[in-house]
Amino acid sequence: MLIRFQPLLLGLLLVTLRVAPSTAQPTGGPFSGAPLVGPILAATPAASDRIVLYDLGSEATRDVSLGAYAHTVWGFSPDGCRMLVTLSQETERARMVTARLDGSDVREMVQYADLPPDAWGVWEPQWSPDGSRIAFTMLRETAFLDAPAPQANGDPHEYRIAWIPGDGGTPTFYSVAGDEHTPQWSPDSQWLAYIAYEDRVAGADMASTAEPTQAPPSGQAAPLPPTLREADLWVVRVDASEKFRLTFFDTGSVGTPRWSPDSAILGFVYSPVGNNDQFWMIGNRPGAIPTQLSYQWSLILDFTWLPNASAMLGAVRDFQGEAQNRLWRIPLVGNADTDAIPYVDDAALTYADYPRFSADGRWLALRSEYRLALVDTEAGTWRLLDDATLGNAPPVWSPPGFAGESACS
Repeated sequence: MLIRFQPLLLGLLLVTLRVAPSTAQPTGGPFSGAPLVGPILAATPAASDRIVLYDLGSEATRDVSLGAYAHTVWGFSPDGCRMLVTLSQETERARMVTARLDGSDVREMVQYADLPPDAWGVWEPQWSPDGSRIAFTMLRETAFLDAPAPQANGDPHEYRIAWIPGDGGTPTFYSVAGDEHTPQWSPDSQWLAYIAYEDRVAGADMASTAEPTQAPPSGQAAPLPPTLREADLWVVRVDASEKFRLTFFDTGSVGTPRWSPDSAILGFVYSPVGNNDQFWMIGNRPGAIPTQLSYQWSLILDFTWLPNASAMLGAVRDFQGEAQNRLWRIPLVGNADTDAIPYVDDAALTYADYPRFSADGRWLALRSEYRLALVDTEAGTWRLLDDATLGNAPPVWSPPGFAGESACS
């Protein structure tokens, strides 16, 4: 069944706040209904049947279900009082909603009447830090479009970067090519980075990522050259007054754009071929020259910036002789293949992924063998925050503007 939120239905949505024992260690206890203090860490468990909120201020754990849908939590409003969530059911496309921290006041955010309700969906929503806009990837079935963008591999959808006002509305498109993904706001809310794919003709040199087309036998027509779906990095100003392509790799793909805390630099992963990754960075200006930070191929699962912008923090596999994915401090100068150092040098923190710093930089959350782990960056210690609720989605932190649930109007 497709999710179609109507005003009456909003009041009838199954919204539950389940009292659950805290899974935080070493202390714990049942959630008493007291307002959350913060900072809050939100996560989607593997079952996707709810959102789990971990309140570091009170060591309470709150489960929030917005109904019989697959939940994915993406972030918070700038004041931290509302969660940004996508909901889907079975094979239907996801819808974007916001809700209070107790699961009440659910609001569908995107109003779109240009296509039938079952012909479009929303993914990867990102609230701008100043709260003025929500950017996302909008999926539209090409069969319903007058001039659909051509898609590789027979995909019946186009993917465009869109935005709505922070309080919801009709989407406006930033991109037009039809194969764009992974929108990321700069910390100053002035720029949006995203990845744009295009079909490229395979080259004929050793760096090519596909075999070149062979010459046809005499008298036969030449076959169409093979093409590859590969991506580069783009940025657009918030008011769309300026948009430009940042990277121009002849072969291979760019992914995982991550802004530096001062909004001046974008870190990214460059993959000459699939699952063979390198760390790079580039300044946010037309004509900027990218800087390569690692050279040996590895598998980069995810990365973020250290809060002081002195380095990046990557979850990397097959790196410096380590087969397991560990957390590495990636320096901005030199060669990370030899100069990177472990961020948490403890073999017990295994199979790390999705590192995310709290707004004040005090805490680092990550997945460790699908469990939620927490690093105290001041004490240099870590613990399993939740050893029972497994998941494979990034955790998200409440923003710097969150003053506690009691301050939410």
